[in-house]
Amino acid sequence: MKVFEKLLGACRPLFEEGRPLRPFHPVFQAADNLLFAPETHAQAAPFVRDALDLKRYMSMVIVALLPCFAASVYFFGWRVLLMLVVSYVAGGTVEVVFAIVRKEDIAEGFLVTGFIFPLILPPGTPLWMVAVGIIFGVIVGKEVFGGTGRNLFNAALIGRCFLSIGYPATMASAWVPPARGLAGKLLALPAFNAPDAIAAATPLVLAGRGEWASYSDLLWGRVLGSTGETSSIAVIVGGVFLMAVGVANWRTVAGVVVGFSSLSLALHVALPAQAPPLGFALLAGGLLFGALFMATDPVTSPVTQSGKWAYGALIGTVTALIRVFSGYTEGVTFAILLGNCCAPLIDEAVIRGRMRRHARAR
Repeated sequence: MKVFEKLLGACRPLFEEGRPLRPFHPVFQAADNLLFAPETHAQAAPFVRDALDLKRYMSMVIVALLPCFAASVYFFGWRVLLMLVVSYVAGGTVEVVFAIVRKEDIAEGFLVTGFIFPLILPPGTPLWMVAVGIIFGVIVGKEVFGGTGRNLFNAALIGRCFLSIGYPATMASAWVPPARGLAGKLLALPAFNAPDAIAAATPLVLAGRGEWASYSDLLWGRVLGSTGETSSIAVIVGGVFLMAVGVANWRTVAGVVVGFSSLSLALHVALPAQAPPLGFALLAGGLLFGALFMATDPVTSPVTQSGKWAYGALIGTVTALIRVFSGYTEGVTFAILLGNCCAPLIDEAVIRGRMRRHARAR
């Protein structure tokens, strides 16, 4: 690494003000920050603990996503890796262009957005749609608000929502059966070309017809669904790790689970033909993935601790309502985007409530 550090140091003057490569300074700075600690440090409060805090934060999220990614490759083949590459290249290009135009450094936040996006898509999604979706998500979901840290919505979910609304027929027929048995998995590994997608039913669709996937298949991921959401075991392992290292706030996750479970249980008792049992509802679809990896996004979720409970409960209850009473069998995407809209209002309500209580206490 010393060799690379010296090489970057020698190239640094080429990207300084007035030099020919100055417009590409954000690209150089991003590479420098990714490999090493930034050379600039705060001179006055507030301080961060060290120069690697943001990098460590993003690294922890990616580490937590690795079980989901490994499960997606195991069941759907190495084409998932190609979807990941397309997501990073297309979305990363947008990030670089906006950074150069704004003359700002490239934020590490896209490392997580680019990783999550292919995990919330059907395995048979055409690669051009992966590129279009991530480009739309980054521009509309983040850059129009000013970039990382200023966005109101989760960029990956904006891209997923755009594809669902813009290309409903393709998204509804892009499901790929998980490979079963060692022979099937070995044959699936080199499937870099578009696989034979089918217009089959996911577990939630089958539940609406009175057909139930086994709990074992839901736990391990032997069902149709988005690439990174089918294996509940992988999602839970990654999510627990994320909460253990303090990156994901457990209050948001608990709020989603409690809100969803309470309403789903009541709906199942009142409408057993429409609402599936609670255990099935929790494991099927993308609820757990959304609760652990999407709803906990610190930029688009409330900052107050009480607000995180309310925010999570809102997402959980709206998801249950969409699943049972709307034409969409999976409502996590829309529920989290609604929660993103309400996050500032929730924080304001919590803060105003505290101020009133303090005023009365005086």
